[in-house]
Amino acid sequence: MTAGFPRRVCSAADAVALIPDNATVACSGFIGAGHPELLTCELEHRFLQTGTPSELTLVYAAGQGDGHSRGLNRLAHKRLLKRVIGGHWGLAPRLGELALNGDIEAWNLPQGVICQLFRDIAAGRPGCISRIGIGTFIDPLHDGGRLNSRSTEQLVERVTLAGQTWLLYRAFPIHVALLRATAADCCGNLLMDQEAVIGDVLGLAQAARNSGGIVLAQVQSLLDKPAPPQHVKVPGKLVDRIVLAPPEAHWQTFAESCNPDYFSPADPLLPPLPDPNESLEPARRIIAERACLELRPGSICNLGIGLPEGIATVAAERGLLQQVTLTLESGPIGGLPAGGLSFGAARFPEAVIDSAAQFDFYDGGGLDFAALGAAEVDACGNVNVSRFKHRFAGVGGFVNISQSARRLVFCGTLTAGGLRLQRHNGRLQIQQEGSIRKFVRHVEQISFSGLQARQQAQDVMYITERAVFRLQPDGLELLELAPGLELERDLLSQMDFRPIIRSVSPMPI
Repeated sequence: MTAGFPRRVCSAADAVALIPDNATVACSGFIGAGHPELLTCELEHRFLQTGTPSELTLVYAAGQGDGHSRGLNRLAHKRLLKRVIGGHWGLAPRLGELALNGDIEAWNLPQGVICQLFRDIAAGRPGCISRIGIGTFIDPLHDGGRLNSRSTEQLVERVTLAGQTWLLYRAFPIHVALLRATAADCCGNLLMDQEAVIGDVLGLAQAARNSGGIVLAQVQSLLDKPAPPQHVKVPGKLVDRIVLAPPEAHWQTFAESCNPDYFSPADPLLPPLPDPNESLEPARRIIAERACLELRPGSICNLGIGLPEGIATVAAERGLLQQVTLTLESGPIGGLPAGGLSFGAARFPEAVIDSAAQFDFYDGGGLDFAALGAAEVDACGNVNVSRFKHRFAGVGGFVNISQSARRLVFCGTLTAGGLRLQRHNGRLQIQQEGSIRKFVRHVEQISFSGLQARQQAQDVMYITERAVFRLQPDGLELLELAPGLELERDLLSQMDFRPIIRSVSPMPI
């Protein structure tokens, strides 16, 4: 319905035609949730047809893509993009290819910092001041978040405040904000009632408006009456154009067209059950079960994307979801986190807040426990999840979460590339060893600093399918080994360094 609706309602083609050359374009979304797919699709189409707009700077906090062609992958064209500043790159491999080939300037900054930076830009501050990133490749003492030699500008600098070292992530103007909402009312106000996440839509809209830019919003419905004011997530006064999207361009996530569980309240007497279609392969289940033993009643927790997602499944199977509160950096609090291309959503959450507020809570030490993936681990306890020779994944919210959680568990197999194992009667057998060692002498890139963790006296564990380690002041100590395995043959021979070995207990499997 458009009768009496503001004249700002227009087609996607007309909306993206407002984007000028050399603009800084910021896009909302988390993987597929909250991503304005129709707008990014139409922006790509316009560029391929007309060659405009060109030389854009793309900024985004959470990764937005399906690992192939959707999301921000659509914008991965030479000349369309000049530079990209993003939080996570793994699901937008076409963007990563441009960066690794040196076709664009590119930076990887922490997802939480970028969310908060949007608010700082809106407020006219010089940037976001944070301790997040110190000691990692984002620290200007190392790479300053740069992904290639073409990226020369210093976006991050060290500053001293009250006798402490901080990082200043510099502000810059936002010329165009691309948003997505469930509906727009007759005043142009945006509502998110059926979205899996709220994301950073308000901060983005305010940053664009106060930078003299424009806000383009995609919605799935138009309301002919004003919405209750408390339901409004972005005031209509900030929105310049509204585009009504067809259902096929407004899936709730990149895996599901609409799942009411993601915006429905929980029944307090019926905790969420695990997804009957969710099955965990043996190594992943062993790790998830062992990590689940680290959950303590009353804890507020975060479970990362990938292998740690299985911990939520095991916790649901064991009836632990009423004893702990699972949260996601995308904003859900409580409920059962979804996996795969629906990661970022949660089934029957107790609340869904905006991403920047969630990261405020995380950065301030609100997380009692976090479980995150680990692609490489070295003898100093450093972890790499971001760069691997010819592939760049980026850190997403990893740096915020890993640096701030009081208790931290890294989850990953000891080797990768063909690993096969069997568990029987509480004993483990390695049937085929993986071809890639993950416990290496030096990680390729420091996404998590073992030195910083030791200085903060952070409690850090590393759980694999066959062994458990803990970060100690003098290095990585082996705590547990799975029954059925031999220490030298099945563990030490598959590591590039020797851990500290004092007293080794059987790993419960």
